[in-house]
Parts: sequence; C-alpha cells; structure tokens
Amino acid sequence: QVQLVESGGGLVQAGDSLRLSCTASGRGFSNYPVGWFRQAPGKGRDCVGAISWSGGTTYYVDSVKGRFTMSRDNAKNTVYLQMDSLRSEDTAVYYCAAKRTNGATCTAKYDYWGQGTQVAVSS
Repeated sequence: QVQLVESGGGLVQAGDSLRLSCTASGRGFSNYPVGWFRQAPGKGRDCVGAISWSGGTTYYVDSVKGRFTMSRDNAKNTVYLQMDSLRSEDTAVYYCAAKRTNGATCTAKYDYWGQGTQVAVSS
C-alpha cells in the first residue's frame, strides 16, 4: 500500500501563491499517476487536475488552468501543486491521490488518498 501526506496549506490573501506538497511512502509510487482534488466547505469533492507518472502529461480543470501548476520529483516521491493568483473560491481542503492505472485523468478510480491540507483564501 502507498501512503500519501499533503502539506503546505495555510491562510493567504487573494492574489497570493501557495505550494502544496504530496509525499508518498510505499512501493511503486513513482509509477503512479497522481490527481489533486479539493473539497470546499459544505460541498462535494472536485477534481483539480492530474499528472502522469513521468510528469510529462498534465490535466487541469478550467477553473484553475493557467493559475495552478503540477510537477513531480520521483526521486523524492513528491508531487507538487503550485497555486498562483489564488481566489476566495479556491478555499478548500486539498487532497492528493494516486492510482495504479495509467493516465492523467480526473475520472478514473484513485486507489490511495492523503489526509488533506487546508487552504483558506481571504478576499
């Protein structure tokens, strides 16, 4: 089993930047695509984007495209989510997840999940 831990959340003002990290332990993480998801207060969990095992392919939902950037460092078993130009509507608990199937997609089943990290953006 793979264990994922998110970090880097916090309270920032609109327009600021924040970098989230997702660090994994366990076998095979470097071979797994990773997705980022978020859950705003009182709402369901939404996909933010996904990154392939190599980092060469990324997908972003329209609401974050151009503002958020994913990358990964497999030597460190870490995936990053760089968030720029943050808006109040970005406020949510952010989760990273890994899946054993190929493809940087939001719709596939993710097998391993982190505990989440809180991002709060004040207006």
